[in-house]
Amino acid sequence: MNKFLSLIPLLLIALFSLNKMQKANNESLKIKKMSIHEFKVENINGEEFDFSSLKGKKIMVVNTASKCGLTPQYDKLEALYQKFKNDNFVIIGFPSNDFMGQEPGTNEEIMAFCKKNYGVSFPMMSKVKVKGNDKCNVYSFLTSKSKNGLEDNKVQWNFQKYLLDENGFLIKVLSPRTSPDDPQISSWIEGK
Repeated sequence: MNKFLSLIPLLLIALFSLNKMQKANNESLKIKKMSIHEFKVENINGEEFDFSSLKGKKIMVVNTASKCGLTPQYDKLEALYQKFKNDNFVIIGFPSNDFMGQEPGTNEEIMAFCKKNYGVSFPMMSKVKVKGNDKCNVYSFLTSKSKNGLEDNKVQWNFQKYLLDENGFLIKVLSPRTSPDDPQISSWIEGK
């Protein structure tokens, strides 16, 4: 009988540990990893853009602005796009006026600026909100671990970069100051 009584604390510890593990498993099941391929948005010309059309391509999503100290990144983004666009890679730009009013223009003005000053040919979407309660669905997905399955994050400034794999899953978030010609980006595109 004494041997049985001495096992009771061990059994209680085991049951408590098992209960904690089951709760942790239940929490992880609540996270449904979404793909960017589930989204449709409006492009800068007002037409529907379906991200499912990008299945099989690596994607860089970047929020852009025309009057920012980082605006010259458009040059390097376009160079990166030209270098790898035939290698199942695409850049998707989302103009946003969320940081100190640095993208005040209309969609038409933004596209004219991008083409004239930087020769932008990668797909540009309509201007959106990338932060706050009214951020667009794509950025809600990109910044929320419960949706992207990777991490919670905030858009720090214009030209933050989100890297998504061929299945549309978020794999990395890069600082706005990370240059588009950073070797880690081209290595990722090339699969190195």
